[in-house]
Amino acid sequence: MSKGFDLVAENREDSGKGSSRRLRREGKVPAIIYGGGKPPRPLSIDRNALMRHMEQEAFFSSVINVKLGAKEQPAILKDVQMHPAKRMVLHMDLQRIIATEKIRMAVPIHFLNEDIAVGVKMGGGTVAHMLTEVDISCLPKDLPEYLEVDIADMQLDDMLHLSDIKLPDGVEVPELAQGNDPAVVAVHILKVAAEPEEEEVAEGEAPPAAEGEAEKPEEDD
Repeated sequence: MSKGFDLVAENREDSGKGSSRRLRREGKVPAIIYGGGKPPRPLSIDRNALMRHMEQEAFFSSVINVKLGAKEQPAILKDVQMHPAKRMVLHMDLQRIIATEKIRMAVPIHFLNEDIAVGVKMGGGTVAHMLTEVDISCLPKDLPEYLEVDIADMQLDDMLHLSDIKLPDGVEVPELAQGNDPAVVAVHILKVAAEPEEEEVAEGEAPPAAEGEAEKPEEDD
């Protein structure tokens, strides 16, 4: 199961762009929590505490314990809007979860033993990642922090697909149920496009005149 995180929140009564800007000036992030059979509730979250959590990859694929006064609500992170130029969170969406209901979430893929893969060490190949995360479905208690793919035995020109990933108990991949099985990782030789060869000019021979440029007549001695 993935690591849990605590996130302290406050109720947010005002809404709109003006209210959101005021919150950001106060060092807070506007947010909303929804789902779980309850109406959406606007929240505000301390920006510094949130940024510390976001430094950990697991925060994006874990159950978050949202503390609102004396109450606690488990949730998952559904969306984070970042400032286009600054390291600043503009808004975040949280979804309430219920222990007995499955959730759908994207979790990262961790690739193991890339440097000692047979096709890399012996064949001189390069590892190419086609996917770096996978959408999964599971109960909250079964939510993995990440999925592992060991590529130590991959030969040159080998390829692994989504169906080759070993899933923890209780975890499903909806895309596989739909009949799709995309490639996840491959080992191959990188092909570099050859530069066009310059036309060689024989020794003592003048280079051909540029197109549209008339050749000069030879001068008599």
